[in-house]
Amino acid sequence: MISAQSIAASSLDSGDQVLRRLLALNGHAAPARRTDNDPMLRPPLAEPLIEHGDEIAALCRAYGVERLEVFGSAAEGRFDPARSDFDFIVTLAPDPARSISDRYFGLADALESLLGRRVDLLTNQPIRNPFLRRAVDASRRDLYVRTPAEASG
Repeated sequence: MISAQSIAASSLDSGDQVLRRLLALNGHAAPARRTDNDPMLRPPLAEPLIEHGDEIAALCRAYGVERLEVFGSAAEGRFDPARSDFDFIVTLAPDPARSISDRYFGLADALESLLGRRVDLLTNQPIRNPFLRRAVDASRRDLYVRTPAEASG
């Protein structure tokens, strides 16, 4: 039998609702929920994203990216170097001199080349599928955010 103390000591993720109910039934308080507001509690990013952080930022500047976010296994500490791809959400800054499609596909190709694996690149549009939206929102993390100095220069 699993003790309430061992459950309370474990990290609470997707099954936290059930665990919280079990703890409450046994008269124990559950640990506070993890929040993405505290960077110390987030799982680590996939190693290739850390390793190539400067190059990713340079690509974002070159392609006029306002914000680049990562979601899925690479943002949740579940990245498998043998099988995982990279899932990104991009917000492109307005640029009348360059087409959105050229920048979008150029960035996708450049990220694939840099990271050496498939890249799924979504635009920052509302996700209609509620299950996908919840999954994306639960794990999305900023990789690059254009600074005011970059925007004006």
